[in-house]
Amino acid sequence: MCATPQAQHWMLCPQCDLTVKLPAIPAGSRARCPRCHTTLVANWHEPRKRPTGYALAALFMLLLANLFPFIAMHVAGLSSQISLMAIPQVMVREDYRSLATLFLLFVQGIPAACMIIILLLVNPVRLPHSLRLALARTLFQLRSWGMAEIFMAGVLVSFVKLMAYGEIGLGTSFWPWCLFCVLQLRAFQCVDRRWVWQRIDPLPPLPLSPRAGVSGLKQGLRSCPCCTAILPAAQPHCPRCGVKAAPRRRHSLQWTLSLLLTSLMLYIPSNILPIMVTETLGSQYPSTIMAGVILLWSDGSWPVALVIFIASIMVPSLKMVAIGWLCWHASGRGRRDGEKMHLIYEVVEFVGRWSMIDVFVIAVLSALVRMGQLMNVYPAPGALLFALVVILTMFAAMAFDPRLIWDRLPETEPEEPRLDGQPPRHC
Repeated sequence: MCATPQAQHWMLCPQCDLTVKLPAIPAGSRARCPRCHTTLVANWHEPRKRPTGYALAALFMLLLANLFPFIAMHVAGLSSQISLMAIPQVMVREDYRSLATLFLLFVQGIPAACMIIILLLVNPVRLPHSLRLALARTLFQLRSWGMAEIFMAGVLVSFVKLMAYGEIGLGTSFWPWCLFCVLQLRAFQCVDRRWVWQRIDPLPPLPLSPRAGVSGLKQGLRSCPCCTAILPAAQPHCPRCGVKAAPRRRHSLQWTLSLLLTSLMLYIPSNILPIMVTETLGSQYPSTIMAGVILLWSDGSWPVALVIFIASIMVPSLKMVAIGWLCWHASGRGRRDGEKMHLIYEVVEFVGRWSMIDVFVIAVLSALVRMGQLMNVYPAPGALLFALVVILTMFAAMAFDPRLIWDRLPETEPEEPRLDGQPPRHC
C-alpha cells in the first residue's frame, strides 16, 4: 500500500464523494468541499479545553434543571407546578409509557450521554481501546437525536397556549435548562470528527495516490462513514474503527422508500385521530393537530399557530415529498442539478427533528394542567402516531445516500477547498 502522499492531507467528501486535497488549515478556520460546500475539517482553537468546558457546564446545568420546579400555573385560585422529571411520570400514569420513553431519551438521556462521551474522548482519560472506539462511533450516531432545544421551543409554545387559561410562572430550573440547551449545542460545535479519530488511531495508509476533483468511486476508493479514512472500495471493514460499509449504502433507495411509505401510512391517522384531550368541568374535548392550529389562530395567537402549522403540518408533508423527490432524482431521472438537490437534502436533514415540537407541547400540557375537576389535559393516540412519523422520516433521511445525487454528474476541474475562518473563531 502506498503511504505517500500522507493520508491526513486527503479526504473524500462524505456528502458528494469528491476527492479533496486538504490545505494547511489555520487555527480558527475550517475547510469546505468545493463542490457541495460541506464542512470537511475544522481546526478549532483549543480543541480540548473548549468542548470540555462547555460539556461540564452543560451537565451541571442539567443537574440543576432536574432539582427544582420547572414551570407553574395558577388558575382560579388553584396552582399546579411540575419538574422536568414529572413530565414522563405523568405520561406513565396515563399509560403512555412509549411517549415517556421518547421524552427521556431525546430530551435528557441522549444529550447527557453525548456530553459525557465528549468529556471522555477529548481528554486523556485511560480507557480500553475497544471502549474508546465504541464511544466515538456512538457519539456521531447520537448527535442527530438530541432534542433538548426542540423541547425548549415546545415549552415556549405551551406558554402561549396556557396564558389563555391562567397565569404562568417560571420555576427555578427553567433558566438552567435554557443554559443547558445552549451549552450542549456549543459543545457539539467544538468537536471535530477527524480530530477525535486522530486522537484514537492514526489514519491508515492510502491504497493509491488519489486524484483531486475526481469521485472516490471512480478511483476505486471509498470513505469510511464513521472515521473518514480513505479505503479501497472492495474492502468491507475499516481497519481503524471497525465499521463495515460499502462504497454506497446498500439498498439505500429501497430502504428510504420503505420508511417513507410507512411514515405516510401513519401520517394520515395521526392527523385524523386526536393528539390531546382537554377535560373541563367533566366534559372532554378531543383536539387534532389542525384543530389546535385553528383554535390558536381564532384566539389571536397567530404567530404560534403559524409555528405549529409549519412544524407539524407543512414540514412533515414537505419533507416526505422532498425525500420522494430525492429518491426519484437519485434513481437516474430528472435534471442533473446536484447543487439544488443537495440543498434540498440538507434542508430535509435539518428540519426533520423540529416536527417533534407538537409532541413536546402535549407532554408539557399533560403534566402541568392538572386542576382536579376544573381542567385537565391528557395525551391521545394521535400524539404517539405523530411521533412515530417524525422518527420514521428521520430514519428515511438517514437511509438516503446523498452521494447518489452526484454520481450522475460529470467530473469538474480540481478546486482548492474553501477555507472559512468565522465559526471556529467564535466558539
